[in-house]
Amino acid sequence: MAHQHPKYCGTKMPTQWNLLLLWASLMMAPNCASQLSATRTSEITRVSLAMVPPTNQTKLEGEKAQFTCEAKAMPGNVTVRWFREGISVQEVAALETRVTIRKDGSLIINPVSADDSGLYLCEVSNGIGDPQSASAYLNVEYPAKVTFTPTIQYLPFRLAGVVQCYIKANPPLQYVTWTKDKRLLEPYQTRDIVVMNNGSLLFTRVNQNHQGRYTCTPYNAQGTQGSSGPMEVLVRKPPVFTVEPEPMYQRKVGETVEMHCDALEAEGTQKPNIQWQRRDGTPLQRNRVKSTSGNITIENLRRSDFGYYQCVASNEVATIVSATQLVIEGTQPHAPYNITGTATEFSVTISWMPGYSGGPDYKQDYTIWYREGGVSDWQTIPVTPSGSTQVTVNRLSPGTMYEFQVVGKNVLGDGLMSKIMTIRTLGPKPGVPRNLTVTEVSNGFLITWQTPLERAHLIQFYTIKYRTDAQWKTLNRGQIRPEDTSYLVKNLVGGRTYYFRVLANSLKSYESSEEVKFPVPARVKHKAITAGVVGGILFFIVAIILSICAVKICNKRKRRKQEKEIIRLQHTTW
Repeated sequence: MAHQHPKYCGTKMPTQWNLLLLWASLMMAPNCASQLSATRTSEITRVSLAMVPPTNQTKLEGEKAQFTCEAKAMPGNVTVRWFREGISVQEVAALETRVTIRKDGSLIINPVSADDSGLYLCEVSNGIGDPQSASAYLNVEYPAKVTFTPTIQYLPFRLAGVVQCYIKANPPLQYVTWTKDKRLLEPYQTRDIVVMNNGSLLFTRVNQNHQGRYTCTPYNAQGTQGSSGPMEVLVRKPPVFTVEPEPMYQRKVGETVEMHCDALEAEGTQKPNIQWQRRDGTPLQRNRVKSTSGNITIENLRRSDFGYYQCVASNEVATIVSATQLVIEGTQPHAPYNITGTATEFSVTISWMPGYSGGPDYKQDYTIWYREGGVSDWQTIPVTPSGSTQVTVNRLSPGTMYEFQVVGKNVLGDGLMSKIMTIRTLGPKPGVPRNLTVTEVSNGFLITWQTPLERAHLIQFYTIKYRTDAQWKTLNRGQIRPEDTSYLVKNLVGGRTYYFRVLANSLKSYESSEEVKFPVPARVKHKAITAGVVGGILFFIVAIILSICAVKICNKRKRRKQEKEIIRLQHTTW
């Protein structure tokens, strides 16, 4: 007779794979199908799979890695496939001779190499329903190693230059040792040399003494795989510009601009390659841009052509750059930038840098667009006075996220919108703490205050601030509970004047009491000194008394011992 599993027999099994729980259920219920109709049997086949998923592993290069991916299913014709970073492991050429998929679904990589690190995914299917999958990460560690050694590297005379050490390391690089002309180089103790994060050497100002034969040796937590080969570092003069573009070109929309540039190589070096590019990385419009012999021509100018351009001359020694600005006149304003804002409970003050106005004769005005964070229509506010680059938007809701944009306008029309700035108004503030007082008591100084008359229910905790100079500091170590309205300070310096205030804090805002001035009497200092002296005297007296008692006890014990000895001798004589 078939045994029913109390949870799964006669019910539709969950389609998600519950790993070991589902596997155990399958093992405990060998056959439920005899008790189900044909329809129910069809449903049970859809349970598909139960899996033991793979787990993350860290291996040293050269070791064997094994990922488990066991599966049980009904029906039991399970197919297991393995993928590395989304590609079947059997299609990864670097793994071809080192990878094996066993009959039980396990993946074996033997031996692992440095490039095997990555995410491995096990996909199982029995042909019914969607395949199920689980993944694990293989982290292959190895000693730091040099991957490439250039036989010659160049440093530009009197400029900054870098001697590269091409390193690969897992765990990350810890440090690199360098030699120059077969002697240990101490870059941390050498002027004009800085060790970069990647282990390379940065020479802040190159001179002829930096020329030589260098080697580098990288280290990480696993050690090193050895030094680089020798690298001949040659100091050569960099290329120089013979023709540079003008500092600024001003053109109108639709016109053409031609910018000139040329450079000459130093003796014994290659002729520099000259290219033009925009400093902001925007690609040049090739259908309107022509570049010949270091010169660049841009036709049919548009507002989008406004910006900074760079002539870049480079050879094996160095790359040099000369920049110019192209100003397009007769356009609508460019987008304002560097939008910043400060929030209060009910307002936000916005500041910005103006974009180009469109021409020297164009006056620019601004409009603020704002709305609650992506959930309402935009509202607009004209900025006054004309030309101002700061405005306060009022009547906002507390604790609410808002989006703001700024747009400029001239006689030609609206310009480009700024990037969206998001800022949250402050949450509701508690009221102002009242009647802050400081009173000297027997064991210190007592600071007291009264709760605010308004919104006291918003208070989460109090903070006491004090100062004796310009800088405010926090007095209390932990938060003061909302129900507490006093705080005892034991140590204040006599003869010094303190200023206090109490902050009532809500979750996202606070309100401060008025500042209270309290001069500490000079006698407090003397009181502390007197207390110290009295304490010292009392300690000395107690020590003397204890010493006398100890001496008396010792003498008494000694006399008793002598008496016992006399009695013993008398008995012996008798």
